[in-house]
Amino acid sequence: MGPLIPHELLSPEWNNVIALIIGIAFGYLMEASGFSSSRKLAGVFYGYDFTVLRVFFTAAVVSMIGILYLSKLGYLNFDDLYIQPTYVDSAIIGGVIMGVGFVAGGFCPGTSLCAAAIGKIDGMVFILGLMLGVVIFSEMFPWLEGIFNAHNLGGVTLEDTLGLSNEWTTAIFAIIAVVAFYGTTILGRYIRNVRY
Repeated sequence: MGPLIPHELLSPEWNNVIALIIGIAFGYLMEASGFSSSRKLAGVFYGYDFTVLRVFFTAAVVSMIGILYLSKLGYLNFDDLYIQPTYVDSAIIGGVIMGVGFVAGGFCPGTSLCAAAIGKIDGMVFILGLMLGVVIFSEMFPWLEGIFNAHNLGGVTLEDTLGLSNEWTTAIFAIIAVVAFYGTTILGRYIRNVRY
């Protein structure tokens, strides 16, 4: 399972079992964080609950620090990481559609699965809508392919964009996360006081 469990200890056949255990743990943590509640998820857009922002920022910062340390310890080579290409036009259009769907339905694709897994009907309905959207997009792709592939920037990273080292980018991102945590705590208290 990656560089952390050598093949001498566990054979590659165990990778799927370990991935399943990690997936179950991740799902449990999502549900425990409130990610199965559409009210809590939509709360970030209305300013009364910033749990989603904090959890995602935490995940991003922990991942960045983990990747940085793994590379420093020699377990991971940055050049071996696959960076998803950035298609500017489709990212903007997809972001708008995703944002509208998130506010209207109260879920993103991952959190809708979390809600459906514990029996919430709104999560199941959201998944049906998601599947319908995938089918419609697939059928329309020949007409949308030009937009989809427009302005391909390749596999750009924050380091490339900012011209900073991995260490500085990670440090700046961690500082932004701490400021966001503090700022949203104050903002959340203020909005709750105004609402009630």
